[in-house]
Amino acid sequence: MSVKIRLARHGGKKRPFYRIVATDIENPRDGRFLEILGTYNPLKDPAEVTLQTERVQYWLDQGALPTHTVNNLLKREGVYSGAA
Repeated sequence: MSVKIRLARHGGKKRPFYRIVATDIENPRDGRFLEILGTYNPLKDPAEVTLQTERVQYWLDQGALPTHTVNNLLKREGVYSGAA
């Protein structure tokens, strides 16, 4: 089972709100996930990111790969410095 750390979109039309989740790569974007690792709200100025850093680090240690966008968010928060 390959695991990705990616965004799952929530919120209404033109009001996006994202959860940062660990999920199997075969699951759809907003489908089943293994664990919620944090949230991302791009509508705030500056964008608001909350993370459970211990759990993010656990999944990274287990071999989970973040998507490009999540990789940028993790770098900005100082949690991860690897490439996507």
